[in-house]
This record gives sequence, structure tokens and C-alpha cells, in this order.
Amino acid sequence: MRRRQFITLLGGAAATWPLAARARQPDRMRRIGVLMNVAADTQLGQPYIAAFREALSKLGWSDGRNLRLDVRWGENDVELDRKYATELVGLAPDLLFGSGTLSVAALRHVTRTLPIVFVEVSDPVGAGYVDSLARPGGNVTGFTIFEYGFSGKWLEILKQIAPGLTRAAVLRDSANPAGIAQFGAIRATASSLAVDVTPINVHRAADNAQEIERAVASFARSTNGGLIVTGSASTVHRDLIITLAARYKLPTVYNSRDIVSAGGLVSYGPDFVDQYRQAAGYVDRILKGEKPADLPVQAPTRYQLVINMKTAKALGLTVPPTPLARADEVIE
Repeated sequence: MRRRQFITLLGGAAATWPLAARARQPDRMRRIGVLMNVAADTQLGQPYIAAFREALSKLGWSDGRNLRLDVRWGENDVELDRKYATELVGLAPDLLFGSGTLSVAALRHVTRTLPIVFVEVSDPVGAGYVDSLARPGGNVTGFTIFEYGFSGKWLEILKQIAPGLTRAAVLRDSANPAGIAQFGAIRATASSLAVDVTPINVHRAADNAQEIERAVASFARSTNGGLIVTGSASTVHRDLIITLAARYKLPTVYNSRDIVSAGGLVSYGPDFVDQYRQAAGYVDRILKGEKPADLPVQAPTRYQLVINMKTAKALGLTVPPTPLARADEVIE
């Protein structure tokens, strides 16, 4: 072989070696820090994480092969969220994923540079996480559940389910901006429905369960009452609230289908599991080079009304035909 031909052949082969080597190498391990807004042992959070992992897997991200998920459970507690946010950022992840307003607030407090994808945030513009829904403009984007004004719908539905309702206690986390704003929206709707509303504060403190029991028992001493459980409250004492609603025969509305399937009366809200699946798509796009600032915040296009007829019967409640006809799902 002539020298010139040999050099040409050698040069061509050398140019293909890096490509072949890269093709044989496993994908680079990427790391995602996940901060959840529920406790690790709750039945509410595990299906969400499972849906998130499954959606990522379908996009080619396999946990343990080319992806590592570091999951922390903040329980919607301000101090825990701050602790775990600092811990997750210290692990030098490629991206952060947060569920709920408090989780995202804690993550943003620690970093303004790492990409953050969120779900279950009521008002990301009002909270200051993004400049606008169409153009987030920073390191944060994700999937909102509703504007705060949507919360008035819960009272409207509760009044439809129990037409004799004249009083409603609103269980909310007073340390969560979403809980405060949601109560304001409910109160703004109450006058047009001739319903008096009062707040019951819910938080993670060890003695709060007893405080909730006393507050609900006191509220239930008068007739024609019902409960509205905001999202920030349902993540902390879900089972206790379901038990108290049954004990005192209080019609109660929640924001999530999962709570109704666990024994709650009625829920109205978006499909939360679907939000986690959609969020995996944004995670995939960011890991492949897109910027959070360029990915618009998306809102749900459909809300689900779910009624548990078994619970209604136990409460001695006859659900009127109109909400039954509107229901997306009736649990018998």
C-alpha cells in the first residue's frame, strides 16, 4: 500500500473511532433532586413518584442506569423543606423537581441557577417563581394546578352536594402562601352563597392533630356545617380529616381524587398523576439542552369531579341529581 493511501485510511479510521467509542459507552449518569410535599409513608405520594419514574423510563431515562433520583419528603413543612432543599442542591444535581408551593419556595431560596421543574403549584406568577406563564424567564417552569380564585369552586360544589349548608370550615396551612390565598378566594365566594366561612389552621407540629380534633369538634356542635380541605392541609393530616368528617357527619370537599377513593366525600381538581407524567417530559427536554425560561408553564385543561356515594350514604346525605350528572366519576 502506498504511503499516501495508508495515511488517508488511518486518518479516516481515527475520525470514526471516537464516534464508535461513544456509541459503545453507557449514557452519562444524570442526577435529579426531588422534593415532595408529602410524607414518605403516605399513600398519596408514592403513586406520583411511580408515575414520574415510569414516564421518565419511557423517554429513555432509567433510574440506576443513566439517571439517579434523590428523593426527599418535605411533608409541606417549612423547616424540613429548607433542610432538604439545601441537602439536594449540595448533591450537585443536573435538575431539581419540586411538588407544591413550599417545596419550590425552598428550592428557589437555595439556588437561582439550577433548573427547577414543578408540579402542584397554584399561582407561580403570584408567588414570584416565574415572570409569566408563557415566558417563565428564569430557571423555573412546570405545571400549575389552578389560580387561587379557583378555590371558590370548592364551596360552590359543597353547597350543591349539601344545599342546606350555611357554614363551612376551611382547613388550610397558614404557613403556606397558597393556603392563605385559597381561603381568601373561598371567603370572597361565600357571601353570594349565603355561607359563613371560618379557617382551621393545619400544620405539621406534633400537637396539631389534637388542635384539629378540638376545632372540628367545636365547629360540629352547630348544624348545617361542612368542611373544605385545601391542598396544603390534605398533605399533612389527610386520614385524620377523613375520620373526623365521618365521625361528625360533615360533608367535605377535597382537591384530589385520591382522598375520595380513600373515603372522602367529594373532590374537584386536576389529575395530579398526569401532572407528574407531563413534568417528566419537561425534565427530558431540559436534560437534553432546553432552558426552563423557554418552556411555558402549563395549566390543566380538564378538572375532575369525583363523588363517593358510599361515604354520602354513611353521612345520611342524598346527593342531588345535578352534581351526580356532572360527576366524572362516581365511586359506589
